[in-house]
Amino acid sequence: MIPPGEGRGGGAPLEKPSAVLLVKPGIVAAVTLAGFAGMVLARRALPDPGTALVTLACLLGAAGGSAALNTVLDEEMDGKMPRLSRRVAALRAFGRGKVAVAAVAAIAASLALSAYRLNPAVCLLLAAAAAGYALLYTVVWKRRSPYGTILGAVPGALPVLIGYASMNPRLGIDGVILFLFLLLWQPPHFWALALRHQEEYRAAGVPVLPVAFGESYTLVLIFLYAAALLPLSLSLWALGGLSPFFGGSSFLLGAVFLGVYYRDTVATRRYGRAFAASIVYLALVMLALLADIFLF
Repeated sequence: MIPPGEGRGGGAPLEKPSAVLLVKPGIVAAVTLAGFAGMVLARRALPDPGTALVTLACLLGAAGGSAALNTVLDEEMDGKMPRLSRRVAALRAFGRGKVAVAAVAAIAASLALSAYRLNPAVCLLLAAAAAGYALLYTVVWKRRSPYGTILGAVPGALPVLIGYASMNPRLGIDGVILFLFLLLWQPPHFWALALRHQEEYRAAGVPVLPVAFGESYTLVLIFLYAAALLPLSLSLWALGGLSPFFGGSSFLLGAVFLGVYYRDTVATRRYGRAFAASIVYLALVMLALLADIFLF
C-alpha cells in the first residue's frame, strides 16, 4: 500500500486519510435516524429538545466509538479487502492505539452521560448495543458463523429501543414492532453487499453466507427476510395505532422494495443496486412513520 500523500507513478498525491471513515458514517446516520424514530414513536410528537439532543449525543458517541473499535479489531481482515483500503489507510495514519483509546472514551462518555441525564434503561441498552457490535459481533459471531449477521442485527436494532426508552422507559408494542422491523431489515441488506463482494470476503477468510453456502441459498434467505418486512410494517399500523396513511405507505414501499430486490438480485444480479435500494427503503419507511405522527 502506498503511504498517504505519495502519488502513484508520479501522479497526483493521494487524498489525506479522513477520520470520518473510521466511524462508518453510514452506520452512524442509520443509528441516529432509528433512535429519533424511536423517540417520536414513544411520544407520538416531537420529543423534548433537551432530552432528544442528549439521547442523540449518546447514540452518536456510542455508535461512533463502537464503529471505530470495530475498525481497529478488523484491521488485518479489512486489509485483505480492496474496497476498504481507504479505511485501513486512515486507521494506520492515525494509529491503532490512539483510535482504540478514543473509541473506548467515546463509548464510556456516552454511557456516563446517559446514566446522569437519562435513565438506567437507556444506559443498559447503550451498553448492550456497544458490547454486542464492537465485541460479540466483531470478535465472535462475524468470524465463526455464516449466520453471524443475524445475531449482529440485534445491536443494530437497539437504537430504536434506546430512543424509545429515553422518552418512555416502559416499552410499548409499537416500539417492539419497530425494533423487530430493524432486526429483520439488516440481514438482507448486508447479504446483498456480501453477494457483491463475496470474493473479497472469501480472500479475507470471512464466512459470510454466500461464501459458506453459495448464491442460491443466500437469495432464498434474502427473500424470506425481505418478504417478512411488509407484514411487519403493516402490523405497526394495525397494532401500533398509526393512521391509514402509514398503512398505505408501508404497503406501497414494501411491494416496490420486493420488486426491486427481485430485479436486482435474481434477474440482473446487480447486488450493489439492491444494497442501495434497501437503504432507500428503510429511510422512506422511517420518514413515513415520522410524517404520520406529525401530520395525522
